[in-house]
Formats: sequence, structure tokens, C-alpha cells
Amino acid sequence: MILPAVMAGLLLLAGCGGGGQPPAAPPPEVDAVTIRYQPVDYVAELPARVQAMRTAEVRARVNGIVERRLYVEGTDVKAGTPLFQIDPREMRAAYDAARAALSRAQSVERNAKQDVERYRPLVGREAISKQEFDAAIARGAQATADVESARAQVDRAKLDLTYATVTAPISGRAGRAQVTEGALVSASQATLMATVEQLDPIYVNFSQSSNALLTLRRDMENGELKLNGVGRAKVRLILDDGSEYDETGQLDFLDMAVDPSTGTVSLRAEFPNPRRILLPGQFVRARIEVGMRRNGITVPQRAVQITNNGSSVMVVGKDNIVSVRQVKTGEMRDGSWIIESGLKPGDRVITNGLQKVQPGKPVHISGTPPQGAAPAKKG
Repeated sequence: MILPAVMAGLLLLAGCGGGGQPPAAPPPEVDAVTIRYQPVDYVAELPARVQAMRTAEVRARVNGIVERRLYVEGTDVKAGTPLFQIDPREMRAAYDAARAALSRAQSVERNAKQDVERYRPLVGREAISKQEFDAAIARGAQATADVESARAQVDRAKLDLTYATVTAPISGRAGRAQVTEGALVSASQATLMATVEQLDPIYVNFSQSSNALLTLRRDMENGELKLNGVGRAKVRLILDDGSEYDETGQLDFLDMAVDPSTGTVSLRAEFPNPRRILLPGQFVRARIEVGMRRNGITVPQRAVQITNNGSSVMVVGKDNIVSVRQVKTGEMRDGSWIIESGLKPGDRVITNGLQKVQPGKPVHISGTPPQGAAPAKKG
């Protein structure tokens, strides 16, 4: 009885261990999108710097001592607003002297003209010589010229007197005063007294490499890109803290020459600046809506993995094998990255299930029949 029981136990053990390897786990299921060309806005992002639309250096135009500063530093002023008062006494004295010289010249002129009128009938009767009459006419002409010269001196003296009150040449933000009360300013040295900058609207300057412009021109000629052109290209700004400036600018200038020292072409945009958020000298990033690219490529944001080595996506290739593809991303648009290079139409990019896949391993794309599965029979 013992021997049959032992044999039965050995047969049972052999039956349990003789099934071979367990069945392999199925490939992980993922979602993927198939890349296709589509029209996308072409936006170039470039470093830029803010510049005042107009900058006026307020300089002394007469010699004198500064009596008072008439404005508050750092405030907005209108054109013609008094900024400084220079001691006007010397200019007023010069003006009075010029007016007296003009009166004297006018008296001489009246006397000379009266002589001419008195001599006119006498020369006809030959009571005086014609030479004497001609001399009287010459004195009258000289007296008239002296009056004109004296009148010009009066105008100049009056102008110098007005220059004693230094006014803002343009409307804008008046900066820090460069002179104080009691300082001697000089017209010959054009002493700088203050600076006024127009901040609304304001300019933003940036530059693009000639290489990039050449590529744009080639794409335009090939029909791949339709440019907006100067005056129609919109510009957005990214500020130092990463926020976007809430006003839209417009490209208004494109230089027609390449800077030989940098190999770049200068561009400029004009922005409204009602709240004075943009200040001259400030560094920003400009996003220029260059045009529309006909054959653009976009992928959902979640499909792109960004590391210190760059950006990459997982691509499903032949036999549903996964591989890593390095891509160059442009800007984010409506939750998708614009892909500048690295992908082509027909590529299948994984969008969901990235945590379950490994390069070189197969996957199953949801919504497609399993790899190698036979079609279902109709019942």
C-alpha cells in the first residue's frame, strides 16, 4: 500500500512543475497622436531693451546763477513747463540797453529821411549839388540798416531774457536735477540741468540675426511662411518676473543694414505705457508675431519631457516599439508646444501612459487592435 501512495505523490509533483514558463505580460496601453502638418502662428522670442520714445537734455542757453528749481524731480511735466529760474538781472539789463540803442537808431533814421526830403526840391533847382543829395540818401539807407541791426539786438536780448526761465522742451517724465540753486551755468559749455523722457508711448528695441532673417525670407519665397510685415506684426512682452505685459505693441521699424560687429539687424516696436510699467533701460523678452507657417507641428504639453539635456518625446515606431526623440520646442500655444524640429508627419507621439513605457519595449496604442491579433470572426 505504501508504494502505490508514493508513486501517486511523485506523479502529482511532476504534474505541478511541468507547465513551462508563465505567459508574458501584455504591452502597456498608451494614448498617442499622429503628427500632421497644420497652420500655426510663427512667433519669434528675442531679448529686448526699453527705450524712451523721445529724450531731451535740458541745457543752459545763457550764463548765470541758478536761483530756483521749479519742478518736482521724477514727475510728469508738459512741454513749456518752467523747470529752473536763472538770475535774469543781467539779461534784463542787456535787453533794456538794446531797446535804448534801437530808439537811438530810429531817431537817426528819421533825421536822415527828413534831410533827404528837404534836399529833394533843392537839387532840382540846383541849390545843392547832386553829390550832396546822393550822400544824404546814403546816410538814410545806412540809418535804416542800423535800425534793423538794433532791432535784431533787441530780439536777441529778449530771447536771452526768456532763456533765463528754463522750460521743458517736450512732455514727459522729468528726471533728477543736475544742478542746484546757486550753481553757475554756462551757455558756451551747455551745462546739463535735467533730462526729460517721453514714456508713453515707449519704444522697445531688439535685434534678429541675419541668418534667421535669411531663413525667414527663404521660407516666405517657398510659400512655407506668410509674413505679417512691418506695421502689422504684433509684439508681446515678457517682463523680468515672468509675467506678460498687458499691452500689445506693434513693430514699426526694421533696419535695412546688418550691424557688422554683431551680425544682427535692428528692429523696434512701439508700446502704449499709460501706467509707466516700462522704463528706459529695462530688459524684457519680446514675442513677435512674424507670420503664419503653413506646415507647422504641435504636440500636447504633456507629451514633451523637458530636462537639462533638452526636450524629448516618446515615439512609437515599427512593431509598436518605443524610442526617445529629441525635439526643439518653440512657444506654448493653447496647451501645446510648437515643435520647430525633430518630428515629421506620420510620427506617433505618446501623450498618456509615459510612466509605463520604456525605450526599446513594445506598447499597445489604445483604440487599435493588439499587435498580431487576428480579426474577429463574424458570428
